[in-house]
Amino acid sequence: MAANFNKVILMGNLTRDPEMRVLPSNMPVASFGLAVNDRFKNKQTDQWEERPNFIDCEAFGRTAENIGKFFSKGKPIFIEGKLRLDQWEDRQSGQKRSKLKVVVDTFQFVGGRDSGGGGGGYQQSGGSQGGGWDASPAATSGGHHEPVDEDDIPF
Repeated sequence: MAANFNKVILMGNLTRDPEMRVLPSNMPVASFGLAVNDRFKNKQTDQWEERPNFIDCEAFGRTAENIGKFFSKGKPIFIEGKLRLDQWEDRQSGQKRSKLKVVVDTFQFVGGRDSGGGGGGYQQSGGSQGGGWDASPAATSGGHHEPVDEDDIPF
């Protein structure tokens, strides 16, 4: 029986503009930060509070190109991917360092073209394999689907 499963699903806002680079193999890479709030009830005050979590993310290939093209700081995004632990030795101190990040496989637009929130969108699929656009409405839009005007599609 396989005992391994590595899947992450997050929705939040970009903390910075995606940083684009190209690997020696000509594969585009987009690196960006994602802020996701964790809501909890404070037992001392009996009030609901939010705690932000800041997550480093990376996307490759066509997914990276589209994230770099259509997203900027503050924009909401829904991502699916997997966790990856990067390890290295610090050149200055010689200490071993590590960082956990999310490698994005797919993403969905959240909200309208110029809005900061809302729901729905369309899904980019295929991850680093090239993929394409899925023309079906996003799974997060709750089952009620309104017709989409071509001017609302950002590509």
